[in-house]
Amino acid sequence: MLDVIIALLPACFAAIWFFRWNAFWLLVVCVGTSLIAEALSRITMRREQTIGDLSAAVTGILLALNLPPSLPLWQAALGSVVAIVVAKQLFGGLGYNPFNPALIGRAFLLISFAATMTTWSASNWSGIDALATATPLEVAKDALRSGNPMPAVFGTETVRRLFLGNINGSIGETSALALLLGGIYLLVRRVITWHVPVSYLGTVAVYAAILRWVQPEASLPVIVHLLSGGLMIVVFFMATDMVTTPVTHKGLLIFGTGCGLLTMILRTVPSGAYPEGVSFAVLIMNAFTPLINRATRPRRFGTPKPAPAVKTA
Repeated sequence: MLDVIIALLPACFAAIWFFRWNAFWLLVVCVGTSLIAEALSRITMRREQTIGDLSAAVTGILLALNLPPSLPLWQAALGSVVAIVVAKQLFGGLGYNPFNPALIGRAFLLISFAATMTTWSASNWSGIDALATATPLEVAKDALRSGNPMPAVFGTETVRRLFLGNINGSIGETSALALLLGGIYLLVRRVITWHVPVSYLGTVAVYAAILRWVQPEASLPVIVHLLSGGLMIVVFFMATDMVTTPVTHKGLLIFGTGCGLLTMILRTVPSGAYPEGVSFAVLIMNAFTPLINRATRPRRFGTPKPAPAVKTA
């Protein structure tokens, strides 16, 4: 958990740099509330304290980084309580939760407070006044819904902003560079393996490339899909959660591929309610983790296959 916190520091610094005090207080409130919720829930359940394992702090940081900069702090605190108490402690604590707690907290806020969760600070990234408070994925989704071609704003400048972080979005998802640095750190430290990041990003890239080839005027460039929204933070920090993902390498590849497919389906279906798909994609695949584990569990050497059932008269 300490390695994960260290890996998230570049994204935290980038968030504070671009969104100033809004980002700082979101981080403080989410982390503080998560720690308090964990401590109180363990006391209430008469269980050993676990705030020292730092998992609550990681959940708070991840949730904060997935929130818009203008979100009211009381809503951020409520999402932290849901993430810790409902998604984690009610299942028994760390190691027993079937779903990623931070993503549950974000999904709860997105469903309960859709207006504030989709309100972004004004930015001149697009050069179009009407799009000043939209994210790139929202612009793309609006174009899909209306049947219009993609705006000509997804060029080199937009890609540069997506990579560095000077663009609309949640406070910790806008800088792909900061998230890549953290992801590389986790890979080098062997906290995570390459299987989910490669299969997830690879699936998104292939899907986006096919769409771009079939309908170039109605599709985003591949690089924009890879750098937009919460893809990078989810790929390295949430879809690799060892508690809620498969335990075998083959299972991780299946998990990452499934996340990539669901992400692109949710992003590119014109009638979809949300322009982003990573949160729900990972949560859906979390539900399939037990089945993936069962299907990819290696058979012990020398263990015979079960005999076929014999019908009796």
